[in-house]
Amino acid sequence: MSEKRRERRVREQALFTITLISKDTAETHPKIIHHTTEDISLTGAKIHTNAFLPVGSFLKIDLSLTEPPRMISAYAKVRWVKSVYADELFELGIEFVDTSINIIKSLKEHFDKAAIEESPNE
Repeated sequence: MSEKRRERRVREQALFTITLISKDTAETHPKIIHHTTEDISLTGAKIHTNAFLPVGSFLKIDLSLTEPPRMISAYAKVRWVKSVYADELFELGIEFVDTSINIIKSLKEHFDKAAIEESPNE
C-alpha cells in the first residue's frame, strides 16, 4: 500500500484538549480533556480519545508541545474514526484547517527538534 500522507509525521504522545464547535452557530460544547496524540504532522494528527466524534466534526485543539515547551491552538476537522476498544476508546485522524503561519512555524520548530533527538549519535 502506498503512503498517501503529504507531510512527514512525528511519533509523539502529546497531551491535548478538544472543544467541539457547532457548524451552525458559534456555540461551543464542553471540553474533552487529557487525551493524547499518536503522531503529528504539519497538516494533522492521529489522536486517541474516549469520546466518539463523527467524521466532519469541527474542533478547536489545544496541544501541549514539549520541545520547545509551548501550547498551541488550532482548528481541525475529523477525517476518520476507528473504534479501538469496545466503543470506549477511539482513534481519530484529524486535519488542521485554517492554520495560522505562527502555528505552522511552531510545529516546524517542534519537528526539527524531534528530528535532532531521533538522529543516531555519530
